[in-house]
Amino acid sequence: TIPSGSEPGSDAANLSILGYDPKIHFTGRGPLEATAQGIKLGDNDIAFRCNLITEKNGILADYSAGHISNPEAKQLIDKLNEKLGTKNRRFYSGLSYRNLLILRNTWFSEKILTTPPHNINGKPLSENLVKPLGSEGVETAAFLNKLIFKSKEILENHPINLERLKNNENPANMIWPWSGGRKPQMQTLKEKYHITSAVISAVDLIKGIGFYAGMDVVNVPGATGLYDTNYEGKADYALKSLKTHDFVFVHVEAPDEAGHAGKIELKIKTIENFDQRLLGRILRALGNDDFRLAILPDHPTPIKVRTHTSDPVPFLIYSPNEEGDGIKKFDEFSVEAGSLGTVNGSDFLKLLFSKR
Repeated sequence: TIPSGSEPGSDAANLSILGYDPKIHFTGRGPLEATAQGIKLGDNDIAFRCNLITEKNGILADYSAGHISNPEAKQLIDKLNEKLGTKNRRFYSGLSYRNLLILRNTWFSEKILTTPPHNINGKPLSENLVKPLGSEGVETAAFLNKLIFKSKEILENHPINLERLKNNENPANMIWPWSGGRKPQMQTLKEKYHITSAVISAVDLIKGIGFYAGMDVVNVPGATGLYDTNYEGKADYALKSLKTHDFVFVHVEAPDEAGHAGKIELKIKTIENFDQRLLGRILRALGNDDFRLAILPDHPTPIKVRTHTSDPVPFLIYSPNEEGDGIKKFDEFSVEAGSLGTVNGSDFLKLLFSKR
């Protein structure tokens, strides 16, 4: 799912799974998440994903600030806008630590290198600040780095963070802008595959990809993007959506979050929840109807490294009306003996939709 030369992330992986070459269509995570929040971007606007992070003694200690709650995050984002916001520079609160910074009608350059914060947990900030890619990006990199350190002056002693410290929770004492870009141009799935489609996810990135792919974005009450997400609700809304759409893409973030946290028991539990509470519920409802179902991770997030890797992911395609190939286990190793072989992510939907 991660083409050679692309960074291993949910952005490249999910674009690839849906048949889009990330090298062509991926301009940044920021514009995808902005669209999911209903924020319209002009041609000269640049949107960045902007994490609320925990900084301790020059170290990025927690990329999610302890999975800060939505209300707490909103108060901090409001304070940043009060102190740092201008007509052309605004922060937008999203889901928990996942927020946005949008620079409008500006001279800023995209010729910069930013680092995903979940890749540098426990590492020095000084080694991972925004870097220019040539002379064109020097001023932009300097501006963003200045903004990062200014944010700490504003957030460090905010009442929200003082209360979090009192409760032994990680404070959201700094911002981390990354994966910025301008809005992408993409064919819709209807244009590519002549199908109607919907997407179900709690994550703005996935909703944004769905929007640009021409998919109907279905919002599920109680879908959180975390361990406590509404598995049953996602199953029920998927079943309902299948009555009016040819293809429904259901995304669950919880196992990835457990991988980043390095918690093996929690990761096992999230996979069991997916299996029993979401997948099982869908299969029981569909019974022997004529359908095809595919299951795969978008990318690996191994417990050992606590970040994304580019390794191939296991996948399966199932239909009650087609014979299987005898593989009894669904894991990274058993599937190597499967009949479908190794498939490039951008060819995956063609395989799923093909007649066999």
